[in-house]
Amino acid sequence: MATDIKDTVHAVEAAAVMELLPARPRVLALGEPTHGEDTLLDLRNELFRQLVEQEGYRTIAIESDCMMGLVVDDYVVSGTGTLDEVMEHGFSHGWGTSAANRELVRWIRAYNDDRPASERLRFAGFDGPLEITGAASPRQALTALHGYLSARGDADLLPCTAETLDRLLGADDGWTNPAAMMDPARSVGQSAEARELRLLADDLVALLDAQTPHLITATSRDDWDRARLYGRTATGLLRYHFWMADTSPSRMTRLVGLRDQMMADNLLALAERGPALVHAHNGHLQRHKSTMRMGGLPVEWWSAGALVNAHLGEEYAFLATALGTIRHQGVDTPPPDTVEGLLYALPEDRCIIDAPRLATALGDTRPAPRVSPWFGYAPLDPAHLADSDGIVFVKDVPQS
Repeated sequence: MATDIKDTVHAVEAAAVMELLPARPRVLALGEPTHGEDTLLDLRNELFRQLVEQEGYRTIAIESDCMMGLVVDDYVVSGTGTLDEVMEHGFSHGWGTSAANRELVRWIRAYNDDRPASERLRFAGFDGPLEITGAASPRQALTALHGYLSARGDADLLPCTAETLDRLLGADDGWTNPAAMMDPARSVGQSAEARELRLLADDLVALLDAQTPHLITATSRDDWDRARLYGRTATGLLRYHFWMADTSPSRMTRLVGLRDQMMADNLLALAERGPALVHAHNGHLQRHKSTMRMGGLPVEWWSAGALVNAHLGEEYAFLATALGTIRHQGVDTPPPDTVEGLLYALPEDRCIIDAPRLATALGDTRPAPRVSPWFGYAPLDPAHLADSDGIVFVKDVPQS
């Protein structure tokens, strides 16, 4: 069996990734089983460089706030702001403090310097404006969409004035109250004002769609794409806030599903403009259904990767990342009867495994699931080994 497994091993290079796939995918998803390790982000950066130089990739998208990501995109494309400002204001979840993320932004900006617009690389966050403690106010997205349409479209067709939006939105503190995550009664998402905002947001998005031929000519496709992002974000946030106020047993299932749906919608929009490398947690990018326990209850939902895969088919590819050790987090050498244990026995420090071939090589030998001693690391599920196109394996992750 060991010989067969070795036959599935390749170097971590763009060319080796493409050999695993039937064609260059529009969305190439690279997962990670834990966050906050620059070793994994350095690997991502190097793979992106190779995909740019060898395969024509022009966009990288990461698991960060899609609205904040516009700050990074403006910097790498046009030089707007400074690198320090971008790292502070262009990332959510604390990702801006990462040295590897800083190097990624620096490299993209340097690559784009003196290149024509059609050849410049783009950056995107594809997560919604959502944190563990709650969701952002829809104000920024709603007012930006309204502003775009009022400045460039037919103002007589607007469903409301900017003053009406401001009145209905009220104070942002009501939207961002962290207590609402655990107590639906503290959410404003089902208030009369929030319900009216949902209708107005729907009308604004419909107007954006109806005016597409004019808007693309009057502005640019990039500006129109950005307005579509405003629309997706505004309607997604209002929907998320609505379900934050829900008191039924399906509340958390709705919320986690809505987050991945917002992610999927952003990825599908990015795929329209050319091939993109996407980097996020394995759980957001996998093809199979996601499961977890929250408040003692099982929660199941379709991940962003499963949704994008349903739309794109072979134009979506997923590489899961697996790890041997994260010793500074208490994750030591994996048991030999797990997938990670089998890969840890290989001589390579890092490699790409042909996952379907590995599943075939294992045959009826079902590896045991690895149990993580640390909540921040999610091992591979051996039952879904063949659901990924490849496994990127990193033997040891040193402390960043």
